[in-house]
Amino acid sequence: MSLISRLSRAARITLPGDALYRRIVDIARTPEWFIAGAVHDSVDGRFDMVAAVLSLVLRRLEAGGETVLPARLTERFIDDMDGSLRQMGVGDQVVGKHVGRMVSALGGRLGAYRDALAPDAETGALRDAVARNIYRGEAVDAPALDWLVEQLRGLATRIDTTPLAAIIAGQVPA
Repeated sequence: MSLISRLSRAARITLPGDALYRRIVDIARTPEWFIAGAVHDSVDGRFDMVAAVLSLVLRRLEAGGETVLPARLTERFIDDMDGSLRQMGVGDQVVGKHVGRMVSALGGRLGAYRDALAPDAETGALRDAVARNIYRGEAVDAPALDWLVEQLRGLATRIDTTPLAAIIAGQVPA
């Protein structure tokens, strides 16, 4: 087998979590988030939606006792962010710092959404988390914020009630 054949074959191999990560990104890119939800259609806004949907899936995996797949999804997220930064022209010397900040932001969002969606969470906790983490404290029309909160709450419920095997297979309900 030639080197080209081996490299081509290696590129076609999908690793555990790849289908799930692709599904997360597909959901995060749904135009309604940016239209009805008034999420900024920018690099930051798209990052915020990927982080939100990924956080909801990570919550479900944690609740299901998964330990390896959340780490794999986080690695896939890091690879994706690294590649995106490089495509935007961010230099090698600072990519690591940017990715580190993004991973830290993902961790913060995961904690915020985990707390806001907990059964004992205060009323308005998810609204506050969304305002802080997706709109980044900027003023937003109340109907757009309310729509986004309800959509994320509904998505979390659908994810939480989907069999774990289906989630692992990348069958995340939109």
